[in-house]
Amino acid sequence: MVNKIKLNRFEIGADKLTILAGPCAVESKEILFKTAEYLKNLTAQLGINYVFKASYDKANRSSIHSYRGLGIEKGLELLSEVKKEFNVPIVTDIHNPQEAEIAAEVADIIQIPAFLCRQTDLLVAAAKTGKIINIKKGQFLAPQQMKSIANKVIESGNDKITITDRGVTFGYNNLVSDMRAIPIIQEMGYPVIFDATHSVQLPGGCGDSSSGERKFVPVLAKAATAAGVNGLFFEVHPNPDSALCDGANMINFNQAKEIFSICNEIFNLVK
Repeated sequence: MVNKIKLNRFEIGADKLTILAGPCAVESKEILFKTAEYLKNLTAQLGINYVFKASYDKANRSSIHSYRGLGIEKGLELLSEVKKEFNVPIVTDIHNPQEAEIAAEVADIIQIPAFLCRQTDLLVAAAKTGKIINIKKGQFLAPQQMKSIANKVIESGNDKITITDRGVTFGYNNLVSDMRAIPIIQEMGYPVIFDATHSVQLPGGCGDSSSGERKFVPVLAKAATAAGVNGLFFEVHPNPDSALCDGANMINFNQAKEIFSICNEIFNLVK
């Protein structure tokens, strides 16, 4: 049985679809506010639980010259403004143990990036904040391996865990999504979130930056929902083609409206 995790006025893993969505990185207040307003209204209309996502720092970039965000101080300041203005919970990722307590002042969910999911000190520091911990499954791991990773959080005194799948490395510059991972991880008791936009990423596909195949986002999102996932993760931007990072795999507002609506219908049928 999948644990239900209380977050503000709803439960992740209960009878409503939960969506974590927002821009890849904090670019500007204008983009954050525009995206938060649109997605909050959309999810409210559809009856979907909503968490706003954006990263104050994208530390894992293909190039030292790649855009990373506005940094922890300014980034969290803007995320705090989003939280207050739109009354939405916030998820953002941390990259070292020292960031955990700082990010927890704003974030309702602390996210552990996929490439860092085995870092014990990072998991322990995140756990000690008492916040919900969303662990992204590394592209190099089998779903069964997430049990020992989650146990690091549990043994640090925190059982509020969700696990996000975002594909598995398959050859050079390519990821594949194995939908069997969803029930395998759920059998451990954790709500599973499927990251539909990072799963279409082509890591390092442009040499000094990643590429992506946005056209497959709807396919994977619908497949994961039909497989019984508890939540979905999307990176959404007003104009993905002009985004400062991960634009190739982000979706725009119109695409979000169509995908969210269809996935919600599928979720309710499966439920």
